[in-house]
Amino acid sequence: MTDYEKINQKGYLQKMIWPIFIELILQMLVGNVDQIMVGKYSANAVGAIANANQIMNLLIIIFSVICTATTIIISLYLGAGDKKKVEQTYTLSIFVNFIFSLIISFVFLVFGRQILEWLKVPYDIIGETESYIKIIGSFIFLQSIYLTFGAILRSNTFMKYSMIVSFIVNAINIGGNFILINGFGNIPAMGVAGAAVSSNISRFIGVIVIYIIFRKKTGAKLRLSHIYPFPFGEFKKLMGIGIPSGGESLSYNLSQIAIQRMINTFGSAIISTKAYASIFANFSYVYGAAVSQAGQIMVGYLIGAGDVENTEKRVWKTLRIAMITAFVISVVIFFISDYCFGFFTDNREVIELGKKIMFIDIFLELGRSCNMIFVRALSAAGDIKFPITLGIINVWLVAVLGGFILSEVFGLGLVGIWIAMTADECIRGIVFIFRWKSGVWKNKKII
Repeated sequence: MTDYEKINQKGYLQKMIWPIFIELILQMLVGNVDQIMVGKYSANAVGAIANANQIMNLLIIIFSVICTATTIIISLYLGAGDKKKVEQTYTLSIFVNFIFSLIISFVFLVFGRQILEWLKVPYDIIGETESYIKIIGSFIFLQSIYLTFGAILRSNTFMKYSMIVSFIVNAINIGGNFILINGFGNIPAMGVAGAAVSSNISRFIGVIVIYIIFRKKTGAKLRLSHIYPFPFGEFKKLMGIGIPSGGESLSYNLSQIAIQRMINTFGSAIISTKAYASIFANFSYVYGAAVSQAGQIMVGYLIGAGDVENTEKRVWKTLRIAMITAFVISVVIFFISDYCFGFFTDNREVIELGKKIMFIDIFLELGRSCNMIFVRALSAAGDIKFPITLGIINVWLVAVLGGFILSEVFGLGLVGIWIAMTADECIRGIVFIFRWKSGVWKNKKII
């Protein structure tokens, strides 16, 4: 059975979705578990890691540029049956992301404090935030290698194994947090720094395990001959797909930095509300993210094999799955939001504000699930520039500027910011629906 025939089997989309969904939940927990567990150590520590994660998410977009392109190109080559190009893409993507990670480590270590000051991180948590990002940043290459191998396994439809590694990483991280945050036996309590060290240890072990799985399941080797002489043609394809595709995510995360900067002026209670609300919102959107990733891989295989008609049908199916699931999960979270927020804090201001935010988030997740499906589908089909152009313009005009107007001018605070972010997601979702229906993507080519 060819790769195209395998992925075109009835029910195969669901087989890909569930391992990706579980893996995304586990990956999300790595950062959020740090926030949750340090919350018992210090209330300020929650805000410290929330701010650090904003910066981390921004810089990890650089790795995602290559990972996104790797997923698309490998899927296309596998669909076309070009194994030689597939193996070259493995080595090239690992090499490029490793170089990027060294640059990012330098930025963390040299300019960490200046970035936090620009972000207006409150003085009482800036020390802990700086400690966290410098420890994580020093070993960010682990994250880059891990993410790239994960993209390679998913492109080969080995989602189950990538999920297993995520489970191992999270289990080690939780155990490490338990020991290092509050101390254990002769090991002193390290607080936020302990959470960072634990994350690094878990990712190091994750890299070793995922590499072993890569070798056994693909049978491929990372060879210098794949990048020497340097394959500028393939590198151009990686960057040609990755930069525009990553640009949409980069713009979104930059907007979140700007929004976090506004929120940091509202006080510690609002910062904590936003941190907890973001955790719960992530659970609403993560299934849609899994559907969009599985859909992108499927689109790559189908386009690579020249099956345009089937591609169109599959994308509409993935959209229905993503939106229905996002709606159901976000509604459930809204109804249990008092218990969710109450688990972490007894501050009534945080709990009551959190419930309002989670109601608005129901509509935000509908728009966001639509965006994720079409951005990934259009990118895999070769229609790359349109999503980034729309993303940059809309997120800054509607989410950031609109958030400032609603929160500051109209005095709606965090509620106003969430309304603006919802409007951004919904507007883009509607535009993407019309873009896909236009069929412009059918005339695009990548390989």
